[in-house]
Amino acid sequence: MAKISGNDLVAQALADEGVDTVFYLTGGPMVDVASRCIERFRSVDVRHEQAAAMAAHAYSRVSGKPGVCFAASGPGATNLITGVGNAFLDAVPVVALGGASAVAQAGMGAFQEMDQVGMFKPITKWAERVIDARRIPEIINKAFRVATSGQPGPVYVDLPGDVLYRRVEDNEVMFPKRAHATPRVSGDPALIKQAIAMLKQAQRPIVLTGTGVFWSGAMAELKEFVETTGIPFYTTPQGRGVIPEDHPLSFLGARNQAWKEADVVLIVGTRLNFIIGFGLPPRWAEDVKIIQVDISDEEIGRNRPVDIGIVGDAKMALRQMTDEARDSFRGRKELAWVETLRGLDKRSQEKSQALLNSDSMPIHPLRLCKEVRDFMSRDAIIVVDGHEILNFARQSIPTHVPGHRVNAGPNGCMGVAVPFGLGAKVAKPDTQVIVLSGDGSFGMNGMEIDTMVRHNIPVLVVISNNGGWAGVGGMDAGRDLGFSRYDKMAEVFGGYGEFVERPQDIRPALERAAASGKPAVVNVVTDPKARSSTVSFANYRAI
Repeated sequence: MAKISGNDLVAQALADEGVDTVFYLTGGPMVDVASRCIERFRSVDVRHEQAAAMAAHAYSRVSGKPGVCFAASGPGATNLITGVGNAFLDAVPVVALGGASAVAQAGMGAFQEMDQVGMFKPITKWAERVIDARRIPEIINKAFRVATSGQPGPVYVDLPGDVLYRRVEDNEVMFPKRAHATPRVSGDPALIKQAIAMLKQAQRPIVLTGTGVFWSGAMAELKEFVETTGIPFYTTPQGRGVIPEDHPLSFLGARNQAWKEADVVLIVGTRLNFIIGFGLPPRWAEDVKIIQVDISDEEIGRNRPVDIGIVGDAKMALRQMTDEARDSFRGRKELAWVETLRGLDKRSQEKSQALLNSDSMPIHPLRLCKEVRDFMSRDAIIVVDGHEILNFARQSIPTHVPGHRVNAGPNGCMGVAVPFGLGAKVAKPDTQVIVLSGDGSFGMNGMEIDTMVRHNIPVLVVISNNGGWAGVGGMDAGRDLGFSRYDKMAEVFGGYGEFVERPQDIRPALERAAASGKPAVVNVVTDPKARSSTVSFANYRAI
C-alpha cells in the first residue's frame, strides 16, 4: 500500500474532473497544491487573488466549463470573495479553493484563523471545509456537480494546512471517477402547447433569452425556434451572441420600444431581475403576458406572476416548442410588428452615425467603439468594463458568437476587464480577444498585464481614457485621475503600448498592437464630457 498526501489528492481530483487550467496566487498552505497543478495542467499565477477568481469566471463564460481558482489562507482566500461573489450574481460555475488554518488548531488563535467557509456561504451555491484528507476527491467531485447542476454558480472548498500535508493510504481514498452528466429536463407538454397557442395569438410577441441558453447549449434550438415562428428576439447583455446579431429578426436599436409595447414575451433562461426591469412597468406594458422557461423552479414568477411557467432545460424546452410550432406557424405571414421594429431599428442606427463617425477631439467614445468594431474579427471575444464606455459599447458593438461577450453582469463589478480578458484568451487562445475598458476600471487590476506578459497571453486592451471616473458631471468628489500613460505601463512589463489622441490614429494603433504578438495597451484619450444614457443608481427599481 502506498501513501498519498492531501496536496496530491487535490491535483488528482481536479484532473479527474477534466480540469485543464487553474488560476491562482501561490502561498501557504497551498504551495504544494500549486506545484502539483503545474505538473498536470496549465497554471496561471496572477498578481492578485481577485484576478484569479475573475479570470476563472471569464474562462468559464467563454469555454462553457467550470473555471477553477485557488489562493492561500486568510487574506489570500478573502481576496477571492469579490470575484466569487461576482460569479454568484452572474450564475457562473466557478470552483474556488482556499487554503486555511489547521483543523488541529481550531479555536486556538492560529495563524490566519477565520471562518472562511462562513464568509463564502452567502455568495456560493455550496461551501464546505475538508477535515479528512481521504475525503478530498469526494468533496471536490461534489463541488463540480453542485456548480454545474440546475442554475450554475460558484462553490468554495476550504483546505486546512494539516489536511493538505497529511499522508493517507491510497486504498482508503474514494475516487469518484465516473463522469457526471447534467440532466436534461423537458417541459410539461401541456404547458408547451399553451405557450405556443398564446404566441400564435400575439400581435406583438418577442423572445427574450439569457445565459441559460448558453449553459444548456441551446443556441441552434433557439435559432430554429425564432426562424420557425418569425418572432423577433432579444437577449440580456451577458447572453448576447447566442444568435448572430445581424440576423434578420434582430432589432437592437428598437429594444426599448419592443419591450414596452410587446403583448407576449417568451423569456428563456434568464431571471426576472433588474436587468430586465423585473418584468414590471414601466419597462414592460401593464398587460403584457409572460411565458417563462427556466431550469430553476424558484425563478419562475419571481418578482411578478407569469401567465405560463415552464420548468425545464432550455435546449429541451425549445425543441418541444419548435416541434409544436411547426404546423401552427407554417405559412404565416410576417407580422406588422416586425416591420415596425425594423423601421425603429433603422432610425436608431441612423441617429448614431454622426457620433460614430465624428472627427472631433477629444475623441468621442462612440468613435472609439466604431474603430474597435470595424477592427474586430466576426468571432472576436469582446470584454467591456467601465461606466461610459460600457454603455456606449452596448449600443454600438455587436456580438455574433455565443459566449464571446463578457462584462461585469448583474454585480456591476468594475475592474474585471483585464482579468476577464486573461481568462477568455486562455480559454480560446486562437481567438481574437479585445478588452475595452475605462481608465478607472483598468487601474483596478491593470497589474495583470504583467501576468499576460509572463504567460504569453496576447490580449489587446483598449482604454477609453476620459481622465477619471465617469464623464464630467457624473460625479464630483474623487473623479479626476488625469490622462495617465497606461501604455507606458504595458511597455515596462514587456508588452506593447501606444498613446492615441486623434481619431484617425486609432485603427493604425490597433493594427500595430495586434501585429506585435504581445499583450498590448492602446491608450485612447476620449472626451470627458461625453455622457452615456443609463439608469440612475437611485432608480434601480420597478416603479
